[in-house]
Amino acid sequence: MQVETHQTNHTYHPLFSSEEADVVLGSKDDTTYFRLHSFTLKMASSWFRAMFTLPQQSQQTPVSATPTPPPSHPHTASSDVIRLDEDADTLEGLFRMICGQPIPRLDSYDVIEPLLYAAEKYDMPGPISIIRALVMTPALLEEPLRLFAIACRYGWEDEARLASAQTLTLNIHEPQHRPHLQKLGTDALLDLFSLHRERRERLRQRLNEAPFIDDRGPATCTACGYSIDYHTWRELKYKIIMEMDERPLGDQICTPGLIEWREARACWDARCTNVGCSRVLYDKVETARVIKECIDQLPTTV
Repeated sequence: MQVETHQTNHTYHPLFSSEEADVVLGSKDDTTYFRLHSFTLKMASSWFRAMFTLPQQSQQTPVSATPTPPPSHPHTASSDVIRLDEDADTLEGLFRMICGQPIPRLDSYDVIEPLLYAAEKYDMPGPISIIRALVMTPALLEEPLRLFAIACRYGWEDEARLASAQTLTLNIHEPQHRPHLQKLGTDALLDLFSLHRERRERLRQRLNEAPFIDDRGPATCTACGYSIDYHTWRELKYKIIMEMDERPLGDQICTPGLIEWREARACWDARCTNVGCSRVLYDKVETARVIKECIDQLPTTV
C-alpha cells in the first residue's frame, strides 16, 4: 500500500464517487479510484481501523506535529490517495460487499479467490462470510480441489468435507491438479491423499474376504472336484482396484464396468474345465451386488 498526494483529476468508479466521502483509494493498475467513508472502512475492516488510528500528518508539517484529520473533499489536489495492491475489479467487488451494493457474480474461482485474499489481507470478515454462503453453487462445485483448498484455508469444515467427497471423481495424481494441491496445507493434503488411498485399499481388502472366492491357493470345483483356476477373478479384481485408483468414487465399477469390461465378461463366462461338468464359476448378479455394497460402505469425506 502506498499513500500519494494526487495532483490530477482521476477516474472514479460511479458507485463510489460521492464528494462527501473522506477517503480516496486507488487500484494498483492506476485505472480506477474509489471514494469511501472512513467510518465504513473502519467498521468493515480492522486493518483500516488500525491504520486510521495512526497519526495523520500533512507533507508540510514536521514529524512531531499534531495529527491532521483527513480532508473533507478528497477530490481536491491536496488530498491523499491510498494506493492498494489489488486491481480495480477486485476492489470494486470488495467495496460493493462492505457498502451494501449489489455484489458481483460469484461463479468463478478467478473472481472469488482474489476477493477472499483481499478480504483476508484487510481483515474483512463480512465479504468472507458472503462468499462462504454462496460458494456451494454448481459452477464452483465443478472444481472441487479449488473449493477444498479454499475451505481448508479459511477453516470451513462443512464445505471442506463436501468438497473432499466431490474430489473422488478425480485422479488427484494427474499433473493438471498439481497447482491446486500445492495450495493445500500439509495436514489438508495428507487428509485428502489418505481418503483416496483408504477407499482403494479397503475395497482391495474386502474383495479378498468372504463371500468372495479365495483365489490365493489351489481350488477344486464344488460340483465335480476337478481342479480349477480362478485367474479370471484375479484379473477382474485387479481391474477394479485400478479403476478405484483412477476414480476413487467407484461409481463406474458396477455400471458399466462389470457389464462391459473385458475382464468382467471373461469372469462371467468362466466355467469348470471338466467337459462333463462345465459349471459356471461365478454368480454375476450376486457378485455385482456385493461389490456395490462394499463400495457404498467406504468412507466418503476427510
